[in-house]
This record gives sequence, structure tokens and C-alpha cells, in this order.
Amino acid sequence: MTDRLIIFDTTLRDGEQSPGASMTKEEKLRIAKQLERLRVDVIEAGFAASSNGDFEAVRSIATAVKDSTVCSLARANDRDIGRAAEALEPARSKRIHTFIATSPLHMEKKLRMTPDQVFEQAKLAVRFARQFTDNVEFSPEDGYRSEPDFLCRVLEAVIAEGATTINIPDTVGYAVPELYGEFLRNLRARIPNSDKAVWSVHCHNDLGMAVANSLAGVMIGGARQVECTINGLGERAGNCSLEEVVMAVRTRRDFFGLDVGVDTTQIVPASKLVSGITGFPVQPNKAVVGANAFAHASGIHQDGVLKARDTYEIMRAEDVGWSANKIVLGKLSGRNAFKQRVHDLAIPIDSETELNAAFARFKELADRKSEIFDEDIQALFSDEAVTPHDEHFKLISMAQHSETGERPHATVVLSVGHQELRAESDGNGPVDATLRAIESQVKSGSELLLYSVNAITTGTESQGEVTVRLARAGRIVNGVGADPDIIAASAKAYVNALNKLYTTAERLNPQTSMTP
Repeated sequence: MTDRLIIFDTTLRDGEQSPGASMTKEEKLRIAKQLERLRVDVIEAGFAASSNGDFEAVRSIATAVKDSTVCSLARANDRDIGRAAEALEPARSKRIHTFIATSPLHMEKKLRMTPDQVFEQAKLAVRFARQFTDNVEFSPEDGYRSEPDFLCRVLEAVIAEGATTINIPDTVGYAVPELYGEFLRNLRARIPNSDKAVWSVHCHNDLGMAVANSLAGVMIGGARQVECTINGLGERAGNCSLEEVVMAVRTRRDFFGLDVGVDTTQIVPASKLVSGITGFPVQPNKAVVGANAFAHASGIHQDGVLKARDTYEIMRAEDVGWSANKIVLGKLSGRNAFKQRVHDLAIPIDSETELNAAFARFKELADRKSEIFDEDIQALFSDEAVTPHDEHFKLISMAQHSETGERPHATVVLSVGHQELRAESDGNGPVDATLRAIESQVKSGSELLLYSVNAITTGTESQGEVTVRLARAGRIVNGVGADPDIIAASAKAYVNALNKLYTTAERLNPQTSMTP
């Protein structure tokens, strides 16, 4: 037992399994670098055997990241494990995470294997993985719904083969805290060599209890690793939220008695980067990273906070990366002031070229909006993060006409490849007319699954951030656009999504249904 909790981030693997959240190699690398700045202990970079694109992404992260352990998922077979080992070869610190299903339902219906076959496969997988690294994690998929006697048999065997971390996934989000914690405690008590491995929890949020279950696994079950994602990103209802676990343990250290190595001031920058790249907006009332997390509307609350912050705030906004300094820049602000604010916001800048491009976008925005908030600056870089480098479709200009009693009409000028095209369309509203006009020329054949608008800051001058989700031929992508003009933001988001559908960069979701 140790007083330190290991934070295992799986945003780039399990988080990517959210429909539309798949990322290019460059996007995964950018998030990995932010996770390293966040100082997470382990970064699960992907599933190397699933595709060439994911293999290259894992390898690039293994090459770039120096301060965190880089991990690849692998099914319990030699091909997957060998591929993971090859991708992780450049890593300074590496881990292979292998898994196989152990619940009766999964073994019979999905794997079509007997328990004895699963037992042997699990042992052989860990034994093979140990040839490449002494840092091997084993997960019994659907572990919480597995029969305890069989699970004990499997886990004792894989620990004997050299597994150094044992993860107990609540794969379908079925657990409740007390029962899940007791389940882990009983496993550890019954397995003779349980003290030879670090025990881990991996909980899904189908019943809204992923964080509670994970913390119960820590406090009741004795787990010392939590597997989680930024913003709770993940398939179905998502995963355990990194920011909530970390701040719960830090804020209530009196109860948990545990330390975490995370630099909490990097939480909000990580949240905004992941949200921008994946196109999954953070709900305003989301704990820790939501826009309202430190807002006080009640007069009684406002009065109390003004007199003494801790009357209504159990955390400091600055401690998780929110800035207390809201309005800082305007149209007269220079490049040096902009650069300093970017630095204060912990936004990574890879080159002067990137800074200059962002400053140009800032000046353009400042001409249209009198007060520039921190959120506006972060949105400038989020825009850049989600824009493909080689844009096949570009929005050149647009105009709309809308009046009471008349059907709205839009005119759009687009660049498609090297050709400039003009399109017009009516619609139920100016946004509908604009998107119809774009589609009339592009003819993508995609289905619009989601359209959402979120105000980045307050007031009527606020930039609107629009997210659209398109599907075509089994492929799902998100597009994001920000602009003080909601119609322009909508057009930007739609074009951004079209470029993702068109690009040849690896964006197909590389995961299979056989993951913890």
C-alpha cells in the first residue's frame, strides 16, 4: 500500500471511442504533450494493433513524451502485443496493457471460448508481454460481472506470470460504489499474491457513478491506480472524469489520505484542448471545468464569497487553471501583451509562426468585439487545433436575408479544391439556409447528427461556439467553429466537419468493441 494515487489517462484510447471523437496523429500528439504538462503518471496512447494510423500515433507519442509512462492497449494475443511493443520501442518509460474478457456472457457470446481457454490465453499473453517490458498491466474485460472464483484463478495466474498492474473494469457501468469497493477488497483478500501488483479501477459512467465507483475502489478496495479521461470523455455515457477524481482526492485529503502528482493548474487547459479537438463541448455545470463551476448567481452566495471565499468555494479557481483576471486585452493590445497572456493561460506554442497566426486572428476578433476574454483567446487556439492543415473546402464569403413572413435565404461562396463556387438556398432559418447552400455545392451525402451552440463568454458580443456532427458511410466526425456571428460560426463548423470527412488523414475510429 502506498499513499500515492497513480493517474492513468486513457483519453487517447478509451476517450477516442466516443462517436466522432477519433483524432489524427497530430491531434493525439498535441493532447499527449498537454497530458505530460499535466503530469499524469501513465498516458494510454492508443491501440497500436488496430490500424497503421494508431500505430504511428502511439509511436510518435512514445518518441515525444519523456516525463510520463506511455502505454498501448493490446488484446491477449501475440500479434497485438508484438505490435504494441514495436510502437512503444522509443519510449523512455513504457507499459503494455493486455486484456481478455472473463465474464460468462462475454466468453460465451463474444469470444466463444471456454473458461479454461481464456485462462490459458491470459497467462500466455502476460508471459509474452513480459519479454518486452517489466511494466505489464492486465485487465479482465467485464471484470465486475465475472464470477469471483474464476476471476481469482485468472488474476492469481497472471500476477504469477509477471503482471505488475491488475485492473478491474466496470466495462458497462453496472457497479454501485459500496458493492464495487467490496468486490475489489474480496479479490485482493482471496488472491495469495495480490500484494505483488498495483490494483487499478476503470469505471464507465452509464449510471452516472463512474467517479464514485472509482473512489470506492480506492478507499474500500485498496486500488492505487485510477483510469480516467479528460472531461469524462468516452463511449456511451463516458468514463471516470480525471478532473473530478484528482480534485476530490486533493480537496478531501483529510479523508482519502492520498497524494497525486498531477499539476492541477493544467486541468482547464487540458479540458479546453480536448473539447476543441474532439468537438465535444463541456456542459456549463460540469464539475471543476464547467463555465459555471466557480460562478455564483445567488445574492446570499455572492455576499458570502465576497466576505470570505471559503464560505461557498471548496477549491480555488486558479488551482485548476481558471484565471481570476477575466478581461485583459482589446484592439489596442500589442503582440507582447498577447504572447504573455497566452503564456499565463498555459497554451502551448510550438513556433513563432503559430503565435503570429493566432495574433492575426486575435486582432481580427478585436476589431469586432470590444472586450477579449481568456475564453476567447483559448478559442483562437482551439480553432487552429481542429482545422485540417490542407483544407479542401474553404469558406470565402456568405450573406443571408431574413425577415418576418419571408423564407430566409443564404448565399455562400466556397473554395472547393482550386475552384471557387457560389451557392444559394432557402431554409427554415438563416443557419439552415446557409448549410443547405454549402451542401448544394459540396454534395457530401452526409447526415447531420448534431448541431449545438454554446456561448464562449457572456453578453451579446460573446463568440458563439458551434459544434456539428456529420455521419457518412459509417464514419462520424465533429466540426467546430467560433465567431461572434452565430451563422458564420455554423458555416465554419460545417466546413470544418466536411474537411475531416474529406481528408485522407487517419480518422477512422481505430477501436474495436472488445475493449475494457
